[in-house]
Amino acid sequence: MDTSLTNVAAGDTSALRKREAEVDWWLVQRIQAGEVERFDELVHKYRERIWSVVYHLTSNREDAADLTQDAFIKAFKSINRFQGQSAFFTWLYRIAVNGALNHLQKAKLRRFFSLEQIRDEEPVAELVAQLADPGASSDRRACLSELQQKLNEAMQKLSIKHRTVVTLFEIDGLSHEEIAEITGTSVGTVRSRLHYAKELLKSDLSAYLRT
Repeated sequence: MDTSLTNVAAGDTSALRKREAEVDWWLVQRIQAGEVERFDELVHKYRERIWSVVYHLTSNREDAADLTQDAFIKAFKSINRFQGQSAFFTWLYRIAVNGALNHLQKAKLRRFFSLEQIRDEEPVAELVAQLADPGASSDRRACLSELQQKLNEAMQKLSIKHRTVVTLFEIDGLSHEEIAEITGTSVGTVRSRLHYAKELLKSDLSAYLRT
């Protein structure tokens, strides 16, 4: 089977992810049949994405590296139980996120949320762009670092489950449906948690939003 994705139109995200799922499932079946070396292909494909989401949950590079490795080890040990009911990457993300959440709960860590990684369509992103604009006044540009601090303070007020949803949506760009699969919740719950987080951000940043 050709594992290339070159025949999938670049702009067709749905088709791309469907193709990815088909390729991953084929690889999983080969691994389950004894070709264990093919697991390296899955590691190579998803290592950076898994590390990124774990890092943005833990804010610690060493922890992210360790937890990413743990996620792949757990996935490899459990690979024979994966039957393709969901996309492999969703299954893998669930393992990684659960591992990160367990780590956060034990260590009671706080997440650092970067202004640079907020989705472009978000209202807060418009504010950030305005403040960072070279043409803006020096006073407004000076607010940027304070806004970063205030944003992180607001993020720290969120529970781990709310920060997880925000991280998967804002940082990794996953859809509501994908996040629901990863977190084992409903799409409605995902949307509710995102709405709550954004309302908190709006409230805490209201002084800036009025300027």
